[in-house]
Amino acid sequence: MEFRQLITFQRVASLMSFTRAAEELSYAQSSVTSQIRALETSLDVELFDRLGGRIRLTEAGERLLEYAEQILALADEARSDVAGRDGPAGTLVIGTMESITSYRMPPLLELFHHRYPRLQLSLRPSLCAETCHALRQGTFDVGFLMEAETERPGLETMMLAEEPLVLVAAPSHPMTAMRELSLDDLRGASVVATEAGCAYRDQFEQELKGAETASFLEFGTIEAIKRGVMAGLGVSLLPKITVAGELARGEMTVLPWQPPFKVFTQLAWRRGKRLSREMKLFIDQTARLIKEEPSATAC
Repeated sequence: MEFRQLITFQRVASLMSFTRAAEELSYAQSSVTSQIRALETSLDVELFDRLGGRIRLTEAGERLLEYAEQILALADEARSDVAGRDGPAGTLVIGTMESITSYRMPPLLELFHHRYPRLQLSLRPSLCAETCHALRQGTFDVGFLMEAETERPGLETMMLAEEPLVLVAAPSHPMTAMRELSLDDLRGASVVATEAGCAYRDQFEQELKGAETASFLEFGTIEAIKRGVMAGLGVSLLPKITVAGELARGEMTVLPWQPPFKVFTQLAWRRGKRLSREMKLFIDQTARLIKEEPSATAC
């Protein structure tokens, strides 16, 4: 069993594609195929089921993948220590979303920029479902999630904070005069929202299903949503941390409706993955900084 075979196996298993693994590793596809066959011969097991043009890991392949990732991570750690690097180094690929990148991560990015300059944080914007898929495939090292679920198949998750949600509108919106809002009231409203696939938007839309469904106006970013709300285009359900400034300046008003569901900001990584010292550092510092932040409920 050769080290390069484990590298090739890990990429094929993560991408579930011989072709894509060959492209990433700059090998001919025939070389990838021969390396996998040689590895299977040395272990006397089948690592992949070949189903026409598709592949999937066998039970033996699943077990080997856990060992391969631990061996490769340990090799990287040894290489760093032996090379005499001062402190954490390399690149962490992080799946995230606008609300976290803009409102939660600046202190974290500042910390790593100044204290750990050799460690690069590569942020990849994605929806929660896309982040989960990328973590399982090995494309992302860690990922931020904001959703109600706190357990995901194949992933380890750490809950960082509950994210209070508020329904907001411009001060001039007719609903600001109402002392209480019902779902029927909201079903007749225009809602300025994120794209489908965002956890709290999907749950809000599910709540509003009925004879008369609210009209959803989809905007690409939270900043665009806030501008739409302040222009009187409709109401919006957003994490309170994203509108704290507008509420403090009186540019928006919280409407009298409390969502019957909760969402949590979480950090996730692939289950069974051996955590490098860089990943451990990022997870620990993220948890510490978010716990030290002032509560969004105080905004």
